[in-house]
Amino acid sequence: MNAPATSLTRTAPGALPLLGHGLQLARSPLPFISSLREHGPVVRIRIGPTPAYVVTDPALTRKVLVTDAAHYAKGGKIIDALRVFFGDGLATIADGDAHLRNRRLMQPMFNKAHIADRGDAMIEQVTAMVGAWPEARPREVYEDMNEVTLAAFLVALFGADLPDHLEGEFTALMPEIMKGTIRQTILPPWVTRLPLPANRAHAQRVARLRALIDQAIEHRASRAAGSSSGTETASCTETASCTETASGTETASGTETASGSETAPDAATCPHAAAREQQTGLFDTLLTAENPLTRQQLQDEAITLLTGAIETTGTTLAWTLYEISRHPRIERRLREELATVCGDRPLRYGDLDHLPYARQVLQEAIRKYGPAWLVTRTATRDIDLGGHLVPQGADVVWSPYLHQHDPDVFADPDAFDPDRWTPEKVSATRGSFLAFGDGRRKCIGENFAWAELQIILATILRTWQFFELTSPAPRPQAVVTVKPDRLTMVFRRKPTPAQPSDNPSQEVITPEPGPDTTPTPSGS
Repeated sequence: MNAPATSLTRTAPGALPLLGHGLQLARSPLPFISSLREHGPVVRIRIGPTPAYVVTDPALTRKVLVTDAAHYAKGGKIIDALRVFFGDGLATIADGDAHLRNRRLMQPMFNKAHIADRGDAMIEQVTAMVGAWPEARPREVYEDMNEVTLAAFLVALFGADLPDHLEGEFTALMPEIMKGTIRQTILPPWVTRLPLPANRAHAQRVARLRALIDQAIEHRASRAAGSSSGTETASCTETASCTETASGTETASGTETASGSETAPDAATCPHAAAREQQTGLFDTLLTAENPLTRQQLQDEAITLLTGAIETTGTTLAWTLYEISRHPRIERRLREELATVCGDRPLRYGDLDHLPYARQVLQEAIRKYGPAWLVTRTATRDIDLGGHLVPQGADVVWSPYLHQHDPDVFADPDAFDPDRWTPEKVSATRGSFLAFGDGRRKCIGENFAWAELQIILATILRTWQFFELTSPAPRPQAVVTVKPDRLTMVFRRKPTPAQPSDNPSQEVITPEPGPDTTPTPSGS
């Protein structure tokens, strides 16, 4: 039984009539959410006329997510808005038996052995995409990272043989769908139900996405049926035979017949044909489950997984490349680690466990920039939270961004310092690094996210020896994630005449930009 609440819950200053703290959340959400730490461990804010309770103490956040999780249901206005798009996917489905069943069903998809089986196919996909970038042309890094992460995840989710037209449509649709989803979470619910052109376009895109997922599911099901009946033949997107160059990269050459057509690859001699027979998708686990999900549930889960793969991973990689471009010593350590592990050969999935510094760099990017900045729960009854009364039905808010910028835990929190995550220091941060959540709703794809992040970062560094910022320093925008407003870079394999071949040992650090933000918090 909880002790009666005795502490006075302060209301954050600056609330306006009707708007509450909405204007502050709209104009400067990151400074505003961080400032709440000054007003106590639990702080009341108003989003319009509706009160919400922000938890600023990591120990109390753990009570919400772990100890007393039964009294804080997955919900809140943001989750309700996202549920329109996600349906009842794992990130938005209400707590209860259905969530527990679906999580147990999906858990094997994300164990390390399952991910390892798809690792080399992901590396192959990422290497092809990153290597195809034109040299020395400014690129929109945030868009590139979203595209690469989506392509890699599609390979892992649906297998390495997803038809090109499906992959192309997924890649074209997802950015526009994310923009529409952001709009849906910002606007009042009654506006999103009006027959406005933007609402209709968003609904049409979501319907098309569900149709594409259906096609991908049918493709996987037919491949599985063909394989089990022994009628499936080995196929290879490479040409007939493969040779390995001295540098360790694979090139393909076809053997032509007298008629000029290429001979079909032989599964006994072509390594790609043999490998691709084994490259099933993570989704096959759901399709072959003893008690499979319905088609609607499969669609919901696919949308949830695809969105998570794009928004969080792509954002983290964009910020990581930006920070590397500002810190030559960090870049040099990363390249030295890769050279030590890989030598002159291509990256392999088994190398990831031997790249601890790369993981530290990525973890620091996740700490500094999110990815989620605001997450909600709903109190299922009147409850005492650290001496503060939270009434039944109230939104309870916690912020990974706030906790990961706590100066009592992370000295100089605005600095980018991967050495925070050395084994001897990491224990001091336990409880305050919450990018993947905690408790029974902790992100199921954490292992996959780390693998994908390391594969893409390592591949970019192995492919491009030099890259530099060509836009002004990006400003953080709090949207679904904390994303850069504009980030362009050029990538080169060799230095320009004015560019030294070695990175300078003296770093020049530009001032941190202030946040430029648009409020669209996301649940996790």
